[in-house]
Amino acid sequence: MALKPTIYKFRISLSDINRNYYDTLNLTLAQHPSETTERMMVRVLVYCINAEENLSFTKGLSAIDEPDLWIRTLDEQTALWIDVGEPAVERVKKASRVAQQVKVYSFNSKSDVWWEQGESKFRQLNASYYRFDWESVKSLAALLTRTMDISVTITGDSAYVASASGECEIAWETLRELASK
Repeated sequence: MALKPTIYKFRISLSDINRNYYDTLNLTLAQHPSETTERMMVRVLVYCINAEENLSFTKGLSAIDEPDLWIRTLDEQTALWIDVGEPAVERVKKASRVAQQVKVYSFNSKSDVWWEQGESKFRQLNASYYRFDWESVKSLAALLTRTMDISVTITGDSAYVASASGECEIAWETLRELASK
């Protein structure tokens, strides 16, 4: 029998000082059986960083031809493609052909090696790349409960997350950023 996903509910009070964007988000996420807690929490954080109308989670690990998050237009075009992790150059190349804007957020302990090995090829593609601090990501994952009320404040290149089970700050580095279209 196949393992079923674990469902998590988030109520997020979001304050993005960088974009003057303030919202209350109600997110329901399914954690794929093979997905780590760290990866799932990075997906939530990336959603907060990019929050806007029509941003949505995809089927994630269950659909290899889709990104982790995207914005689709009314005519089914992909306006924004967001991958979480360390995708292959070919995947980013494909994404940049089908989406108006592509963003990649890497987060694990091998992220430095992934970037160093592919940087010259990644820079040739029409995509922006960001890297989260791994220790911060582990601190964020440690806060997880099945139902969470959290506050996320984004300023500069970091997010401050507070919940009933604790708080942490998650920093990221911009590896390469393209201007938004």
